[in-house]
Formats: sequence, structure tokens, C-alpha cells
Amino acid sequence: MVMDEFGKETVCRIAHLSRSTDDISGCEIVLLCTQTGYHRDVLRCIVPNLVPGQILLIVPGYLSTASVLALRPAQGVIIAEGESNFIDGRIFAPGRFRVGFRNVRNPLGIYPASAAADAEKKLDMLGTPFFYLKNVVEAALHNPNMIVHTVGAVMSIPRIEATGGDYCMYHEVFTPSVWRMLEALDGEKMQVLEKLGCEPVPYAEACKFRNSLDEQRSGKEVFFEYAAMPTRAKGPQSVDSRYITEDVPQGLVLLESLGRTLGVATPVCSSLIELASAALGRDLRSSGRTIEYLGVENIKTILNDGGAQ
Repeated sequence: MVMDEFGKETVCRIAHLSRSTDDISGCEIVLLCTQTGYHRDVLRCIVPNLVPGQILLIVPGYLSTASVLALRPAQGVIIAEGESNFIDGRIFAPGRFRVGFRNVRNPLGIYPASAAADAEKKLDMLGTPFFYLKNVVEAALHNPNMIVHTVGAVMSIPRIEATGGDYCMYHEVFTPSVWRMLEALDGEKMQVLEKLGCEPVPYAEACKFRNSLDEQRSGKEVFFEYAAMPTRAKGPQSVDSRYITEDVPQGLVLLESLGRTLGVATPVCSSLIELASAALGRDLRSSGRTIEYLGVENIKTILNDGGAQ
């Protein structure tokens, strides 16, 4: 695999390819980075092969730790969830990957908390700049795509269709009015986080933390610089894309479900789910990541472990 990072090419050699999940047993860290809608199916194959001391790193997570617990992993298996992928980019030709952006910090939550110190030592050996959150719930709800992809893609539907997919959402859609919609959705997310006893960080500030080491700039300024970069990949190229088909059922449905249970109103979140479902002509809640889907007891176990409520 050749990685093209802003004109500099690096050859990355893959040591071993396999279709057998038995091969994961000798790995210290197992990285799961498929789209979150496929997590449950992939985890059914992976979890029975995990052994004590191994770290299952799920990026992004959307609280898939709960799905791991439902499969009863071996005692001593450690789970880490990331907010988002560490590197933005696209495969643009067979064997060639173009980097669009590389995060300067990558927040992770770890379960169980008692294993955090040992897990952090192993994870830091990867050379990726990690920052460790209080728990995996914070990592799940600070997934930026739950906010930026959903608002951006739903409000981009006319442009996606008018251009036949020759479109870059980040370059066009976040006008002042759409940004206010994003902030309203983000406010609902922060109310849910606060009810759970987690850190209610605004979307723009979380973006700044991942993207920039310059503490003097505002989060909104950092976001719009990121959005305007010429290396932003085109997309979404179809209304029926992961910007909606992943982040609405896996992200917004989770947020709505938590809000309903916690007594937090989520009108913007619910409206986006309705609009996205209407646009695609199918009920995105039916395949959604509700607390019932993840397992109420599994979520309680995670919250109790991580010091949340």
C-alpha cells in the first residue's frame, strides 16, 4: 500500500493477509474500523477469539462496547473506543491511499477503567497521539460524524442530486443557517452527556482538540479551516451514502434513544431522522442503534464502570 500524504509517498508493507479470525489470537491490539452498522456481525466473529490481555480498539465506536459485552468476551479482554478515524483519506486507486488530514490528538475511552493504565502503555506504543477520556460513552457521543455528517448530508440533498454527486459537502453546506442547525443538534447531544455525568464539550471545541494544537484559535475557526481545505474529498456522492445510512441510524437514533430514556428532548435529532428516512424511503430507526439494541444492562455496566450516571 502506498500512502500519499500531501505529495509525499510512503510505502506501507502489510506483513500478513488472512480471512481467518483465528489469526487475531496472537495480536496485542486488534483494530476494528469497519462502518459501525456492520459492527455486530463482525464482533460475532472476532469476540470468541479474543484472549485476556488483548485490546480491541474500535474506531469509531458509537458505544459498540455494549455489543462486545453482549457476546460475553473472555475475562481480561480490554475494549477501547475512538471518537473518529485517526486519518482522513480515500483509496483513490488500487493499492494507493491519499491522506486528506491527520488528527493531532485522538480521544479514546477504555473499558474497563481498571485496565486503563496498562492499556494506555500498549496503545501509546502505536505512535498515534492518543488522549484518554473518562469512559467509552464520551467517545461514543463525541463522534463528530453524528453531528457534522447528518446535518450536512440532509441539508445537501438538493446539491447532491443536482450535481450528480460532483460535490464537496464541507466546501458548501455550512452556511450560517445550517451552522445554527448544527449547534442546535449539538446542544441536544451536550444535554444528554451532562445527564450521563460526562463532559459536555461542544462540537466545535471537540473538533479543535482533535485538529489543532493552537489554543488561541476558536473551535469554529478551526472547523472552517478544516472544511475549506482543498484536500477534502468529494462527497457525499449519493443521498444513499454512509453520511446518512451510517450516522443517522447508528448515531442519531442512539442519541434520540438515550434522550428519551433520560428525559432530554431531542427535536432536532428526531427531525433529522424523519427527514433522512423520508428522503431514502425507508425507516432508519428500524435498523437503529437504540439502547434496547445495545442492551440496557450492558449500557448500565459501562456507565457504572466509567463513573457516569
